[in-house]
Amino acid sequence: MKAHKEIITNWNVITGGPCTGKTTVVNLLAQRGYKTTIEHARHYIDTQKIKGRTVEEIRENKKEFQLGVLNMQIEEEGTLDVNEMVFLDRALPDAMAYYQFLGLEYDERLVAQCNKYCYKHVFILDRLPLTNDYARLEDEAEQIRIHNLIIAVYQSFPCPIVHIPVLPPKERVDFILKHL
Repeated sequence: MKAHKEIITNWNVITGGPCTGKTTVVNLLAQRGYKTTIEHARHYIDTQKIKGRTVEEIRENKKEFQLGVLNMQIEEEGTLDVNEMVFLDRALPDAMAYYQFLGLEYDERLVAQCNKYCYKHVFILDRLPLTNDYARLEDEAEQIRIHNLIIAVYQSFPCPIVHIPVLPPKERVDFILKHL
Protein backbone atom coordinates (compact mmCIF):
# COMPACT_ATOMS: atom_id res chain seq x y z
CA MET A 1 0.00 0.00 0.00
CA LYS A 2 1.40 3.38 -0.98
CA ALA A 3 1.94 5.99 1.70
CA HIS A 4 -0.12 9.19 1.81
CA LYS A 5 1.88 12.41 1.43
CA GLU A 6 1.14 15.61 3.33
CA ILE A 7 2.37 18.14 0.75
CA ILE A 8 2.11 17.87 -3.03
CA THR A 9 5.05 19.68 -4.60
CA ASN A 10 5.96 20.93 -8.05
CA TRP A 11 9.38 19.30 -7.65
CA ASN A 12 10.81 16.79 -10.12
CA VAL A 13 13.39 14.28 -8.93
CA ILE A 14 16.26 13.19 -11.16
CA THR A 15 17.52 9.91 -9.71
CA GLY A 16 19.06 6.52 -10.34
CA GLY A 17 21.98 4.53 -9.02
CA PRO A 18 25.57 5.72 -9.07
CA CYS A 19 26.81 6.75 -12.51
CA THR A 20 23.50 7.18 -14.31
CA GLY A 21 24.17 10.73 -15.50
CA LYS A 22 21.99 12.54 -12.93
CA THR A 23 24.26 15.51 -12.35
CA THR A 24 24.92 15.93 -16.08
CA VAL A 25 21.16 16.05 -16.73
CA VAL A 26 20.56 18.43 -13.81
CA ASN A 27 23.34 20.74 -15.02
CA LEU A 28 21.82 20.79 -18.53
CA LEU A 29 18.41 21.64 -17.05
CA ALA A 30 20.04 24.51 -15.11
CA GLN A 31 21.68 25.73 -18.34
CA ARG A 32 18.21 25.83 -19.89
CA GLY A 33 17.04 28.10 -17.08
CA TYR A 34 15.32 25.63 -14.74
CA LYS A 35 15.83 25.79 -10.99
CA THR A 36 17.87 22.81 -9.76
CA THR A 37 19.48 21.47 -6.59
CA ILE A 38 22.86 19.87 -5.99
CA GLU A 39 23.67 16.26 -5.16
CA HIS A 40 24.25 16.29 -1.41
CA ALA A 41 26.46 13.21 -0.94
CA ARG A 42 29.18 14.70 -3.15
CA HIS A 43 28.68 18.14 -1.53
CA TYR A 44 29.05 16.60 1.95
CA ILE A 45 32.27 14.87 0.88
CA ASP A 46 33.59 18.12 -0.59
CA THR A 47 32.81 20.09 2.59
CA GLN A 48 34.53 17.45 4.73
CA LYS A 49 37.59 17.36 2.44
CA ILE A 50 37.94 21.12 2.96
CA LYS A 51 38.18 20.34 6.68
CA GLY A 52 41.15 18.05 5.92
CA ARG A 53 39.43 14.66 6.00
CA THR A 54 40.12 12.00 3.37
CA VAL A 55 37.29 10.34 1.44
CA GLU A 56 38.10 7.09 3.25
CA GLU A 57 37.77 8.83 6.65
CA ILE A 58 34.53 10.49 5.58
CA ARG A 59 32.94 7.27 4.35
CA GLU A 60 34.35 5.04 7.11
CA ASN A 61 31.51 5.79 9.55
CA LYS A 62 28.55 4.98 7.30
CA LYS A 63 25.91 6.23 9.75
CA GLU A 64 27.70 9.58 10.29
CA PHE A 65 28.08 9.98 6.52
CA GLN A 66 24.40 9.24 5.84
CA LEU A 67 23.30 11.61 8.64
CA GLY A 68 25.50 14.38 7.24
CA VAL A 69 23.96 13.96 3.79
CA LEU A 70 20.45 13.65 5.28
CA ASN A 71 20.87 16.88 7.27
CA MET A 72 21.84 18.75 4.08
CA GLN A 73 18.90 17.30 2.13
CA ILE A 74 16.35 18.06 4.85
CA GLU A 75 17.66 21.60 5.14
CA GLU A 76 17.51 22.21 1.39
CA GLU A 77 14.09 20.66 0.76
CA GLY A 78 12.82 22.69 3.73
CA THR A 79 13.84 25.94 2.00
CA LEU A 80 12.24 25.16 -1.38
CA ASP A 81 8.88 26.62 -2.41
CA VAL A 82 6.54 23.66 -2.93
CA ASN A 83 4.79 25.52 -5.76
CA GLU A 84 7.96 26.34 -7.72
CA MET A 85 9.13 23.91 -10.39
CA VAL A 86 12.49 22.54 -9.27
CA PHE A 87 14.60 19.64 -10.51
CA LEU A 88 16.26 17.83 -7.60
CA ASP A 89 19.53 15.92 -8.04
CA ARG A 90 18.28 13.05 -5.86
CA ALA A 91 15.68 13.54 -3.11
CA LEU A 92 15.09 12.27 0.41
CA PRO A 93 13.73 8.83 -0.61
CA ASP A 94 17.13 8.13 -2.22
CA ALA A 95 18.53 8.17 1.32
CA MET A 96 16.15 5.33 2.24
CA ALA A 97 17.70 3.21 -0.52
CA TYR A 98 21.21 3.98 0.73
CA TYR A 99 20.22 3.20 4.34
CA GLN A 100 18.91 -0.18 3.11
CA PHE A 101 22.04 -0.77 1.03
CA LEU A 102 24.27 -0.07 4.04
CA GLY A 103 22.12 -2.09 6.46
CA LEU A 104 21.33 0.97 8.59
CA GLU A 105 18.08 1.59 10.44
CA TYR A 106 16.16 4.58 9.12
CA ASP A 107 16.62 7.82 10.99
CA GLU A 108 13.15 8.87 12.23
CA ARG A 109 13.56 12.29 10.57
CA LEU A 110 14.16 10.52 7.25
CA VAL A 111 10.89 8.63 7.53
CA ALA A 112 8.98 11.76 8.56
CA GLN A 113 10.42 13.81 5.70
CA CYS A 114 9.82 11.08 3.12
CA ASN A 115 6.19 10.93 4.21
CA LYS A 116 5.89 14.71 4.00
CA TYR A 117 6.43 15.46 0.29
CA CYS A 118 4.89 14.12 -2.88
CA TYR A 119 7.09 14.87 -5.88
CA LYS A 120 5.47 15.87 -9.18
CA HIS A 121 7.58 13.35 -11.12
CA VAL A 122 10.40 10.98 -10.33
CA PHE A 123 12.65 10.56 -13.35
CA ILE A 124 14.79 7.43 -12.96
CA LEU A 125 17.72 7.41 -15.34
CA ASP A 126 18.74 4.04 -16.77
CA ARG A 127 22.25 2.91 -15.88
CA LEU A 128 25.34 3.95 -17.81
CA PRO A 129 28.71 2.18 -17.72
CA LEU A 130 30.26 2.60 -14.27
CA THR A 131 33.07 5.12 -13.92
CA ASN A 132 34.50 5.71 -10.45
CA ASP A 133 35.97 8.95 -9.14
CA TYR A 134 37.01 10.31 -5.74
CA ALA A 135 33.44 10.28 -4.37
CA ARG A 136 32.01 7.20 -6.09
CA LEU A 137 33.48 3.96 -4.80
CA GLU A 138 30.85 1.32 -5.68
CA ASP A 139 31.56 -1.57 -8.02
CA GLU A 140 29.12 -2.60 -10.77
CA ALA A 141 27.21 -5.12 -8.62
CA GLU A 142 26.75 -2.47 -5.92
CA GLN A 143 25.72 0.08 -8.57
CA ILE A 144 23.00 -2.28 -9.81
CA ARG A 145 21.83 -3.09 -6.26
CA ILE A 146 21.59 0.61 -5.30
CA HIS A 147 19.78 1.40 -8.57
CA ASN A 148 17.21 -1.33 -7.90
CA LEU A 149 16.74 -0.22 -4.27
CA ILE A 150 16.09 3.36 -5.45
CA ILE A 151 13.43 2.11 -7.87
CA ALA A 152 11.79 0.00 -5.14
CA VAL A 153 11.75 2.88 -2.64
CA TYR A 154 10.14 5.32 -5.07
CA GLN A 155 7.60 2.67 -6.13
CA SER A 156 6.47 2.52 -2.48
CA PHE A 157 5.41 6.18 -2.63
CA PRO A 158 2.53 7.75 -4.61
CA CYS A 159 4.83 9.68 -6.97
CA PRO A 160 4.61 9.21 -10.75
CA ILE A 161 7.74 7.47 -12.03
CA VAL A 162 9.17 7.95 -15.53
CA HIS A 163 12.10 5.78 -16.65
CA ILE A 164 14.63 7.64 -18.81
CA PRO A 165 16.44 5.45 -21.34
CA VAL A 166 20.12 5.71 -22.16
CA LEU A 167 20.32 8.55 -24.68
CA PRO A 168 22.79 11.38 -25.28
CA PRO A 169 22.46 13.83 -22.35
CA LYS A 170 20.63 16.57 -24.29
CA GLU A 171 18.11 14.00 -25.58
CA ARG A 172 17.55 12.77 -22.01
CA VAL A 173 16.73 16.35 -20.99
CA ASP A 174 14.33 16.69 -23.95
CA PHE A 175 12.70 13.36 -22.95
CA ILE A 176 12.23 14.63 -19.36
CA LEU A 177 10.77 17.95 -20.49
CA LYS A 178 8.28 16.15 -22.78
CA HIS A 179 7.09 14.09 -19.79
CA LEU A 180 6.37 16.98 -17.41
